[in-house]
Amino acid sequence: MNRRAALFSGRRIGLVVNQADFLISHRYELACALRDLGAELTIFCPAASGEEKLIESGFRVVTYPLSRSGRNPFAEILSLLSLSRLYRDHPLDLVHHVTIKPVLYGTRAARKRGIPAVVNAIPGLGFVYTAEGFFAALRRATTNLLYRSFTRHPAIRVIFQNSEDRDAFVRRRLVSAVDAVIIRGSSMNLATFSTSEAPPEPVSFLLIGRMLADKGVREYVNAARLLRRDHPEWCFRLLGGLDTGNPSAIGKDELEAWHNEGIDWLGHRSDVADQIRAHHVVVLPSYREGMPKTLLEATACGRPIITTDIPGCRDIVRDGVNGLLVQPRVVTELAEAMRTLGEDGALRDQMGRAGRTRAMAFSVEDVVERTLRIYATLLHEQHHGSTEEVIA
Repeated sequence: MNRRAALFSGRRIGLVVNQADFLISHRYELACALRDLGAELTIFCPAASGEEKLIESGFRVVTYPLSRSGRNPFAEILSLLSLSRLYRDHPLDLVHHVTIKPVLYGTRAARKRGIPAVVNAIPGLGFVYTAEGFFAALRRATTNLLYRSFTRHPAIRVIFQNSEDRDAFVRRRLVSAVDAVIIRGSSMNLATFSTSEAPPEPVSFLLIGRMLADKGVREYVNAARLLRRDHPEWCFRLLGGLDTGNPSAIGKDELEAWHNEGIDWLGHRSDVADQIRAHHVVVLPSYREGMPKTLLEATACGRPIITTDIPGCRDIVRDGVNGLLVQPRVVTELAEAMRTLGEDGALRDQMGRAGRTRAMAFSVEDVVERTLRIYATLLHEQHHGSTEEVIA
């Protein structure tokens, strides 16, 4: 047994997510690596969120109640109390929380139950930090207060996917700079998302993501309407499922109306790599991201990208190199960028090749390795009191 396996063998580790499907798409390789190292892994997720796939793969799954967008204070207290009870019934050496509510409630529960080490992952600042208006500002202030009061722990690391989100949390004193770590990306397999030649024309554009206003879906649709005046042969498609639990959700009726208009909604699909390779350009006009996995996958497939000049997206796309950056919420600028790539096949090919090279820096192996190093450091500290990073 090597040093790393000896460190992880028999250690009780928990992964806490707001959806089992999210873990499958973003953290599955990490879960497999922990199992291979001999850790006693427990995955905590809400019921009916895709957990049967994890159970079929042999993982131990424990469900807990969580409303991803709910504002009912009694339901929120129930989530907190449920995690606290589960941490009492399932003692852990380390717990890793992903997304806002698991981070907030799980860290407080872990501190109460004496779990020695906590890792918190902040994939992106999300709807709370992108919405506008008085009530949105009030929610942000409340969330900042909750982060500051709920996420204290004597042995903690907080993982961000881009430096701007990290700096924002440090500046607001929501996390200590020494506890903040950047790992760019979640999970992207270069073998699965292999490059290919562009398909035959007519030119086709694809937006991949949950059907949320925050993803810039309506801007994409309005840009498509402008472009179809001059290029009625071009194809515009949406790939992604409904997310009715999100305040920014776009309803099925609106999506079906667009579909009838000729802007095809493909729904949720498991063949994402094939869908990317079947299109010429991938578009994501999002308002805010951590490190969008779909853009990483598009670069790996050798497709140029049009996305917004915001944290996370600009970490993947170098403007004019492997794609084009536009300002969020500006339909005319988005449409012009789409026109530029739609009308210039040579530029699309050039950017696609550059994207594949760029993708090499975001492999799933690197993400898993860096996460395991964080775990190893915290587990090592439990017994040796050292704060040195463990490279085992």
